Amino acid sequence: MVVTRFAPSPTGYLHIGGLRTALFSYLWARKNNGKFLLRIEDTDKQRNSEEAAQKILEAFEWLGLNSDEEIVYQSQRDEIYKKYIDQLLREGKAYYCYMTKEELDKLREEQQARKERPHYDGRYRDFTGTPPEGVEPVVRIKAPTSGTIVVDDGIKGHIEFKAEDMLDDFIIARSDGSPTYNFVVAIDDALMGITDVIRGDDHLSNTPKQMVVYEALGFEIPKFYHVPMIHNAQGKKLSKRDGATDVMEYKRMGYLPEALLNFLVRLGWSHGDQEIFSLEEMQQLFDPKDINKAASIYNTEKLDWLNAHYIKNSPNERLEKLLEEDFDLVLASHDKKEILLDALKERAKTLAELATMAKEILEAPSEYDPKAVKKAFKGDAKEILEDFKTTLQTKENLHLPVDYHDVMEKVVKKREIGFGKIGQPLRVAILGKLGGPGLDVVMAILGKEETIKRIERALKNIEH
Repeated sequence: MVVTRFAPSPTGYLHIGGLRTALFSYLWARKNNGKFLLRIEDTDKQRNSEEAAQKILEAFEWLGLNSDEEIVYQSQRDEIYKKYIDQLLREGKAYYCYMTKEELDKLREEQQARKERPHYDGRYRDFTGTPPEGVEPVVRIKAPTSGTIVVDDGIKGHIEFKAEDMLDDFIIARSDGSPTYNFVVAIDDALMGITDVIRGDDHLSNTPKQMVVYEALGFEIPKFYHVPMIHNAQGKKLSKRDGATDVMEYKRMGYLPEALLNFLVRLGWSHGDQEIFSLEEMQQLFDPKDINKAASIYNTEKLDWLNAHYIKNSPNERLEKLLEEDFDLVLASHDKKEILLDALKERAKTLAELATMAKEILEAPSEYDPKAVKKAFKGDAKEILEDFKTTLQTKENLHLPVDYHDVMEKVVKKREIGFGKIGQPLRVAILGKLGGPGLDVVMAILGKEETIKRIERALKNIEH
């Protein structure tokens, strides 16, 4: 059975790169009818935040990427790690090192002066003397001093690490007894039954160290897939400005979870020319072997395009609920909400944009765009508006956009003018600006009384 995991550190928010790794892990487990597990790596007591851990879990809930078992917290597993540290000490595969920080700093300075790679020189590896007084020792694992460590990576292929270039006898427990990252990761992955580790290629240098731990404890080594980074359009590391922000910020900006997941799966993975993938399709088609070896480029336009597609295809009932929950736009009692949502979801790239456009229709303009006024209110614009208002007042049973279109058509024919002559001043009078959905749709949403009220107010306030 394929068992994958995602293991964030709760020292900050869940960002877009981490989420993509989690998605790849989730899809690979689902494709193989396996398990996807979550582990919170909260051993760094100084930097960890309980609030950050909650926000990470909140993001997973929003996206529907749920763990198949109870979430594992490393901070609750100290006894387990201590047991394995003691085992390695007992078996002579690890040892106490009494080297002080000052001694280590001095050694590094000397090595740098000789233009050597700074490394621990193994001076306590086979120590049998009397330990120096007043030094709380660290525990180091005995790493191979020669030969190669081979990683057959599912994305990058065959990689060889020379032991003498890569490995010292690295620390597995600090002087206060707390275990180190590479030690606990290897133990947790083994005990959780992780078969496939999919993670960012910034972890590649950790892999040989973790393999040393696996070997020392007799654990089976999982299959590794190291995923290339996500870069911005300039080929550099993503910054907050480029989109490397808290995943929940995407929710606040009005992106739908399925759009975000669809966007992320295409960052570094493809299936022919297909762009739109449901979660079910991703689960059927995804294979980490097909992930590109090169870094992928983050493209906001692509995300907006996908989000617009999912908004357009969302039922109005769902959009209404999301607009109320996330953007304080309550449409429940509006009798024309179906017309409003049908019109706006064709135009909106995000829910935030949809909410703004809806408010621009539903709330009477407090001011008029001067450029739009200058362009629209010239010649006989006011007379045309008066004529339209009068015609509108005589009409009954105005419900649908077509009813309002008929009124516009009547005025256009009567005055022998083009639609632009009535459309522009009417649009500025009703919305305060040029642009927006069809006027007939806007008026059907507002209703006859509100439309007349806005025309009268514009006639009173706009000078030309």
